[in-house]
Amino acid sequence: MAAITIRNLSDETHRALKARAADHHRSTEAEVRAILDAAVDAEPQVRLGSLLADIGHVAGGVELQLDRDPTPHEPPSLS
Repeated sequence: MAAITIRNLSDETHRALKARAADHHRSTEAEVRAILDAAVDAEPQVRLGSLLADIGHVAGGVELQLDRDPTPHEPPSLS
């Protein structure tokens, strides 16, 4: 795993990090890792179905009529 060194960190920032770590019941190093992980974590992606539903709501609703073929399908041959 990679390691970094942070130089010239102010005493106030270090004290705040230590206090925040104590509030979360973890070490200062673990707290800094959690902060960095959260800062670079990708935003959640919108799912296609959710996006289409939102577009439908904005458009005032959509009527969708599907004509389905009721004919049963033959199962595929696996031999």
